[in-house]
Amino acid sequence: MEKYSLKVLLHNLWPMALALVGIFIIDQNIKQLFLEGYRYYSDYMDLILVFNRGVAFSMFSFLKEYLKWIQVLMITGVVLYTLYLNNRIYSVPVGILVGAGFSNVYDRFIHEGVVDMVYWHGWPYPIFGQAGFAVFNFADVMIDLAVVWLLWVNWQVDKKSKNEVKNP
Repeated sequence: MEKYSLKVLLHNLWPMALALVGIFIIDQNIKQLFLEGYRYYSDYMDLILVFNRGVAFSMFSFLKEYLKWIQVLMITGVVLYTLYLNNRIYSVPVGILVGAGFSNVYDRFIHEGVVDMVYWHGWPYPIFGQAGFAVFNFADVMIDLAVVWLLWVNWQVDKKSKNEVKNP
């Protein structure tokens, strides 16, 4: 079977598409709860509505309107590179990464900022003299999960190729 045949591409693409759509739908539904007024307050964590105009810790908010277009280019690059690799092992983690990234970029177009809601301000932050952690959302957690998954997959692939070189 040819590496870049349509059948192989579709075989590798459907898990990515499923993960992408699933994460996007879950994240947007959670965000909608907060846009409709849901709030929760506790000693350690608050669930509040914040519009983040930057990325993590509001970095790059000075880019304003350009930030969402830079992120669209980055997401497109990830998808194109994954299609180029054409390896099903990357499909689900990249689908999660792209679905979460697309959900946050979608917020930038619709709400002029990413809808964030989880504000962790309990232990260990008073120990370190900080008021609390940055506000984040489900998509941010999924991006972190996908990055760790991709690092692990690449480590496994690298380990396997080194073993093949040592033991041909």
